[in-house]
Amino acid sequence: MRYSKIARQLVLASAILGLASPALADVKAGVDAWGRGDYKTAVAEWRGPAAGGDADAQFNMGQAHKLGRGVAMDLDQAERYYKKAADQGHLQASDNYGLILFQKKRQQAALPYLQASANRGEPRAQYVLGTGHFNGDFVEKDWIKAYALMTRASAAGLPQATSNMAQMDKYIPLDQRRRAIELAGQMEESEKRVRTAQVGGLRPVQSSGAIQTAQLPASKAVSPKIVPTPKPKAPPATKPVPAPKVAAAPKPVAAPKVAKPAPTPVRTASNGKWRVQLGAFGSQNKAKALWNTLEKRVSGLNNLQPYLVAAGNITRLQAGPFATKTQASRMCSTVKASGNDCIVKSR
Repeated sequence: MRYSKIARQLVLASAILGLASPALADVKAGVDAWGRGDYKTAVAEWRGPAAGGDADAQFNMGQAHKLGRGVAMDLDQAERYYKKAADQGHLQASDNYGLILFQKKRQQAALPYLQASANRGEPRAQYVLGTGHFNGDFVEKDWIKAYALMTRASAAGLPQATSNMAQMDKYIPLDQRRRAIELAGQMEESEKRVRTAQVGGLRPVQSSGAIQTAQLPASKAVSPKIVPTPKPKAPPATKPVPAPKVAAAPKPVAAPKVAKPAPTPVRTASNGKWRVQLGAFGSQNKAKALWNTLEKRVSGLNNLQPYLVAAGNITRLQAGPFATKTQASRMCSTVKASGNDCIVKSR
């Protein structure tokens, strides 16, 4: 991999006052070697500081063992290094430690780490917990919390989360999805408070006042499969839900396959391909605010499903579905009569 590409992924804050200690210099030298693609030299530079208790070097050694670069791929070694760094308050190490425990089917040991990661907005942890709350396999079944967590992971750009939300739409009732979207907004505000409280507060600080960070890119997202669940009144499945699996390679994971749901009573237009678009915003919160306003003001919208469709940095607010274009056009006319713009869209 070319140096320029790797270098952009590294997070490096060098000491600006005084001279770095020999251990810190080794960590930086390892990052430079990694950027050149010289993984063995990088590992050799980090091994000593990691043994001496440097949390960044320990995290980097965990990444090297997880990716199999400069050393043999060894999840057990990666786990040990992540834990050493996590015990010192290294947040990225804590994130990866929880995920690797989950990958090794130690769900209960992973749970407190996953919950802490999700609380500060880590999308991979939110995705795993959202799937767990939907299936009710290693945490309690809670479809509202499941949809809220998946909404947050999707907003962070995790493609698997967006795919799973589309599958959840087939099972979770509309009123629960609306409550979940409200909960997702509360989660977003809570994440900001948690991150603000933790910045600079959990890492050892050198005497010069500078914090040495020399971290490899975070491993790619895990991909537990969402397992279709019957409607609440249906009897539970007789076979246990298999534990979600974690992707081993750092590349995008194909959208999980979901069995076709059993037919359930739905509105006439529930299978339609038409929607109405009510606006486009640079912020999800603004889209949610418009929906809350229009739902109360425009007759008929409260019977529809709202959709937050991401398109780059833009969030489009849509509602539907409608069986025919004519039905969608009529709703647009009603919306326009209230003073809001509206256009008809085909899915």
